[in-house]
Amino acid sequence: MKFISLASGSKGNSSYVELGDMKFLIDIGITLKRLKNSLEPLNVVVDDIDFLLLTHTHSDHILGLSVLVKHSHFKIYMSEEMYPILKDIVPKERIVFYQDEMHIKDMKINLIHTSHDAPGSVGFLFTYQDHSLVYITDTGYLNRKYLKNLGNKELYYIESNHDEKMLMDGPYPYQTKQRIISDVGHLSNETTASYLKTLIGEQTKYIVLSHLSETNNTKELAFSALEKVLENIPYQPEVLIAEQDVVGDLIEV
Repeated sequence: MKFISLASGSKGNSSYVELGDMKFLIDIGITLKRLKNSLEPLNVVVDDIDFLLLTHTHSDHILGLSVLVKHSHFKIYMSEEMYPILKDIVPKERIVFYQDEMHIKDMKINLIHTSHDAPGSVGFLFTYQDHSLVYITDTGYLNRKYLKNLGNKELYYIESNHDEKMLMDGPYPYQTKQRIISDVGHLSNETTASYLKTLIGEQTKYIVLSHLSETNNTKELAFSALEKVLENIPYQPEVLIAEQDVVGDLIEV
């Protein structure tokens, strides 16, 4: 398995994944030019991509979709609730609607229905042979029914959006602050750390903290919140931060 965060944050999000002979994208909140430049060091071009998965329809996750559609031929996966928003961008014949459990070649995808103010928002659990990836971004909380199935996975890519004190003391309007901390908003550093404490296990090799707010968070605060809850746990996966303007390190497992 290969994974790389191409961009992560409120200005644009996209990730690239290889599982076996499958190459795919998760979200396309960046321009086609930036996508091509980010894939070039991997010796991957757009024509190599097998499909695109969308987590939701906020602009920072679909900014580059309309242009990408015109310069590609692969299938685009989305939830049925996303279709009314995207029907004028993606031709119907290019669309595959999500099922709660899907199989693409030898890969299994289990949907994680997230809690965000966007129709049909989702995260994913990918399973391929002995490899596993949990991908969760933009959610106010995780439904407890998913936690058992998400435990002890190899790689977690998960939102760690804000530090609660920075947010509440910061410049955002009151209504915006309330949205962010609500059940349809974003995960704080502390909440994400609490979830990871219960999820990681001996198989966990990497944690990638993502979608950090430029205004209401810092890399140091996100690291610190996670370190506090993991310090007495025997498992010590490598922790990385996905950044807005920098392509992340290539993770190979």
